[in-house]
Amino acid sequence: MIRKLKIILEMIKFEHTVFALPFAFLGAILGSQIVEGTWPTLMEWVWITLAMVGARSAAMSLNRVIDAQIDKKNPRTATRAIPAGLISKLEILVFILASFVVLFFAAYQLNLLAVYLLPVAVFFLVIYSYTKRFTWACHLILGMTIGLAPLGGWVGATGTLTWEAVVLFIGVALWTAGFDVIYATQDADYDRDVGLYSIPSRFGIARSLLLAKLFHVISFIALVSMFVITPLGWVYLIGVVIAGAIMVYEHSLVSADDLSKVGVAFFTMNGILSVVMFIFTIGDFLL
Repeated sequence: MIRKLKIILEMIKFEHTVFALPFAFLGAILGSQIVEGTWPTLMEWVWITLAMVGARSAAMSLNRVIDAQIDKKNPRTATRAIPAGLISKLEILVFILASFVVLFFAAYQLNLLAVYLLPVAVFFLVIYSYTKRFTWACHLILGMTIGLAPLGGWVGATGTLTWEAVVLFIGVALWTAGFDVIYATQDADYDRDVGLYSIPSRFGIARSLLLAKLFHVISFIALVSMFVITPLGWVYLIGVVIAGAIMVYEHSLVSADDLSKVGVAFFTMNGILSVVMFIFTIGDFLL
């Protein structure tokens, strides 16, 4: 059982929860400070963390099950656990069910609004994996799905949903969509050949990288806007500037002629960006 669990956690890249979890915490902190003038309680931290882990684990596992046949035919993904026969779909489905149980139980422990909004979250968690079959806007759907992390943190800590939270949602959603477009450039030719939809397969590598830059510019503007419309101060703004510099550096690593550093741009830099935003937001309120 432990071996199978290790395979599943490796398959869903469990460590990449670092992309979304800091933004969930950021949403919880901002919501608590802006709405209530206080910090999230210890148990709110615990339940928000469990909800995020459950949501991402369920979403990534569903994606692997739904895309199993696609992954099997793609040389880049053929060695993933399900196509390689390392684990069965039934075992994954049990893990998905357990992940959803964790998500639902954690939301129930937070507040009623978190419970009421669960169907929306589950819808996006499930539908994303199918979008590449019918729309090149799948990257935006993924962005909206990850953007639910700060919204979930905000709702979980306060039981409210305000327009400031929506601005934060836009910032995170377009940041995610931008780096997902960069990641998808690796499969542009394959997606086009087999009839899958993506921005790179629809518009080509060069134009896709330009669209990714546009998404990141709007994301940066949204994050700066939080400085204007909330009590956030200069420490937060310094964090946003650093995040913007990371996005610029991320784009400098890839070009239409050289995609060899997509892995660095996608995994390393985005993990750093989310942690930077979290640390500087906390630092702003503490200082």
